[in-house]
Amino acid sequence: MDSLAIQYAIIYTLAFLVIAKYDIHMFQLSSYRYSRYFRWLVPDNIASIKRAFALLAFAAAFMPGFYGLGFLAGITTVAWVHAWREKFKTPLVYTMRVKRLFAADIILFAIIAVVATAVADEWAPAIIGAVLLLSNMLMLLANLVNTPIEKAINRHYYNDAKRIIESNKNLIIIGVTGSFGKTSTKNYLASVLAEKYNVLVTPGNFNTLLGVIRTIREHLRPYHQVFIVEMGAKQKNDIKEICDLVRPTIGIVTAVGEMHLETFKCVENIQDTKFELINSLPANGLGVINFDSEYIKNYKGITSQCRIIKYAVEGEGEYKANDVVYGAGGVSFTLNGGEQYNSRLLGAGNLLNILASIAVADHLDVPVNKQRNAIARLQPVEHRLSMKVSGGITVLDDAYNSNPQGAKMALEVLKNFAVGEGNKRIVITPGFVEMGTRQAEANKELGATIAKSCDYAIVVNATNRDAIKSGIEESGMPAEKYFLADSLNHAHAQLSQILRPGDVVLYENDLPDNFK
Repeated sequence: MDSLAIQYAIIYTLAFLVIAKYDIHMFQLSSYRYSRYFRWLVPDNIASIKRAFALLAFAAAFMPGFYGLGFLAGITTVAWVHAWREKFKTPLVYTMRVKRLFAADIILFAIIAVVATAVADEWAPAIIGAVLLLSNMLMLLANLVNTPIEKAINRHYYNDAKRIIESNKNLIIIGVTGSFGKTSTKNYLASVLAEKYNVLVTPGNFNTLLGVIRTIREHLRPYHQVFIVEMGAKQKNDIKEICDLVRPTIGIVTAVGEMHLETFKCVENIQDTKFELINSLPANGLGVINFDSEYIKNYKGITSQCRIIKYAVEGEGEYKANDVVYGAGGVSFTLNGGEQYNSRLLGAGNLLNILASIAVADHLDVPVNKQRNAIARLQPVEHRLSMKVSGGITVLDDAYNSNPQGAKMALEVLKNFAVGEGNKRIVITPGFVEMGTRQAEANKELGATIAKSCDYAIVVNATNRDAIKSGIEESGMPAEKYFLADSLNHAHAQLSQILRPGDVVLYENDLPDNFK
């Protein structure tokens, strides 16, 4: 193999390292699920692949030895790497799984490159260039090779976490799940219970089985008295798997709504999955459920013999918020017309989360005066209808809310938010994803709600653009009052043209980088 071919091989190897990082990043953002990854891969790359091969076929005719074919393949593929065009909102997290996947990907590429160099001679650069074009498939093959290793490692971690849980005999374990509101409820409950107990909560979005396992192994200590476990789900039995590990005695279901319909297929499956928590509770356990959620209220599949407490703002329940007064400083209410509570949190959704916390705190004998003090100090959870004021601009950050019901509550807050004469209410949103056949309809309904709730709207990304625009237009919002943006940076550029001190801006949901 001549020196020119060696130079090309070096170029391809460097290109592969950049491309492999991008491929693995997109796979991580797809939760390492093949179906989600291919839903991103096909629409995002198929047009580029067709153009690339057409260009390569043309260029190869003018480049002796086909070296140009491989070189052009490398350059074309590197051009696909979106990180070169704009900064990712969520960077690649270098977990041990990612490191192992990176290593396997590099090893497979090296094997192909060495074999091609040894056997194919002058065709080697073209073969390596073709591998660059198919780098996605090579990465998935590396993941397949690693699967037995990952399963063995996960099994070891699971058994270790189970041993730790079983050694903490007096630990009170509380599960929190729901289509929305679970993270806020988890944090508010932790703050209230901390008035009496030493509390551990699953951090951030560690709401999968592996996230719970990691929390137990790295953070659970013998001195902890309460362990609050957030439980997320994207398919049936996800909640049950976590419950089988931690065996909660108290469970909270904050809401059931239309989320992850691509995997759940229907709302009934979401109901069954969320109530896996309640149905895992022992007969002497406690289930706390939001009776303002229609899909909770009409659920008939509870099989556990545990005590059930219902809480509500609009409906009826053992824990009912009365005399509710919303203001610029938050909300005040009375519990069942008796004890008064004050909070700086915004929206009916947060009020429901507080009620769930009070119900569990009463069950665990936290004094009412300590509950009131803790609730008065509660801070909004970042990105979940949290509020910041800077330069006279009020920002309502609901970027982690990705469901229709939660968005409707946030838009209601925006609609009723007091602004000065001449000031504007503005929403920035990409809409909802992973809703299966309901996605277009749900985003059209979002557009209609937006038109009735704010003065200006900026629709981000192309994923739901047509559906949201249709709802906005049909509800009568003038064309000059809404804008279409290709990215969040583009949205900010448009926002800067209309934003003035005294305005309020709501960020409703945010899509990861593998949605465009």
